[in-house]
Amino acid sequence: MKMKKYFFTTVITLALFSTISISCSDEFVDPKPEYSIDSENYFNSKADYDQALIAAYDLLQASYVNVLLGEIASDNTLCGGESPTDVIGFQQIDDMIHTPVNSNLRDIWNWMFAGVQRANYILEFKDKTDFPEKTQIIAEARFLRAYYQFELVKWFGGIPMKGDARFKIGDEKTIPRSSVQEVYASIEADLIFASANLAPNASQKGRATKSAAQALLGKAYLYQDKFTQAAAAFESVITSGKYSLVTDYNSIFEMDGENGPESVFEVQYTDVEGAGFGCLQCSEGNVAVGFMGVRNFSGPLFSSGYSFNVPTQEAADAFEVGDRRKDVAILDIAAFAAANANYDGGKGVSYGKGNEDTGFFNRKYLPRKRSANAQGDLNLTNPNNYRSIRYADVLLMAAEAYNRGAIDDGKARTYLNLVRQRAFGDNNHNVTASGAALTDFIWAERRVELLGEGHRFFDLVRTGKAVGTIPGFKANKNELFPLPIEEIQFANGNWQQNPGY
Repeated sequence: MKMKKYFFTTVITLALFSTISISCSDEFVDPKPEYSIDSENYFNSKADYDQALIAAYDLLQASYVNVLLGEIASDNTLCGGESPTDVIGFQQIDDMIHTPVNSNLRDIWNWMFAGVQRANYILEFKDKTDFPEKTQIIAEARFLRAYYQFELVKWFGGIPMKGDARFKIGDEKTIPRSSVQEVYASIEADLIFASANLAPNASQKGRATKSAAQALLGKAYLYQDKFTQAAAAFESVITSGKYSLVTDYNSIFEMDGENGPESVFEVQYTDVEGAGFGCLQCSEGNVAVGFMGVRNFSGPLFSSGYSFNVPTQEAADAFEVGDRRKDVAILDIAAFAAANANYDGGKGVSYGKGNEDTGFFNRKYLPRKRSANAQGDLNLTNPNNYRSIRYADVLLMAAEAYNRGAIDDGKARTYLNLVRQRAFGDNNHNVTASGAALTDFIWAERRVELLGEGHRFFDLVRTGKAVGTIPGFKANKNELFPLPIEEIQFANGNWQQNPGY
């Protein structure tokens, strides 16, 4: 579903207390809600619920920064950019010296809470008007709330919650931060409901399905080491018969591969509406793509960008010899230029070098050449969908759950080896290990299979491997990111900052 912007001021959302989004064309501004109609007199028809649901989906597009920083915060990449002060918030996160005064972390907090608020707007009035399709809409709203809350709990730990009601100004002084366990309980309840009530097939590309809810539920269980429940949820996705590993790994990340047989859930992007730096979350395009592009690039296939999120040599070396995923995940720009020396009548490929240049780029999400009808800033409105949950990820998470839960190492090996057989094109690289050794193989496989897709930092944290792996990572601090200083100030002592900040 290439979602258009609806200037839907009835779903104005506090994000959270310190800011408010008054439409998708405006930045977050001072908390002075202005409703074009009385929100309590809305939701009188299916069309009203449909528009509110579109608005709830719309904040998924803002999660581009979560993906970008999920790599930069890990050992996979360096921040890059033009200089050491280019997007200083990114640079600080890369070096693990970030503080509560970080506008990029504030964006994650604000935008994900805006998504929660938009979902809660629907749920607050879920009983107002009946129509045949309402259960599906409520299930999608609960999936989306769980998606946004899962992002928030990963980044910040416990968050304030208010059930099926929107937050209002003043709540920050009375409603406490819920515990991590309480947040996960909310996520589980939402996804159990969504799994039971969502349709198996989406009515439009990009809408949540039964399997998407089951996969996200399994992931939430896995993050809590609830291995038996996780394995069961993932097994439901696997045995549904709806998904398969495509033969050509490279095709997954090209335009023709969007919403393909390996896609369990994708965030939809388009380049037909532009945005500017004044409101990055307003873009219909995948902003992270332009940020990761090769600086001053001229040549075939790709277009230029800002050279952020550059893979390290160590990440490139993590691929085994013969692994066909390496050249899909990582662009070696010098090798690419040499191979295309005759491009454009012999002009060849030209490019610039940025800060922390490694010669490598995140090829999966590099900006491709644009269509003739593309609009807006070419570096901000790229149409590359984000493959949020891939079937290969489900197989590897299932393998981990079966193995770490001491449930079935045979099944764990089977799922792991399906991914490896696609990667190498043969059965000669199958893993035969069991127990802890198998666990290590699964974790190593997750790194190379999902490199560049924003999962690495959180995998290292949840498995206790971040200390000593991520440069500068401090135990009992960097497992979570700090709440924005504005939120602590507005809460007036009601919320405590995360440890170490």
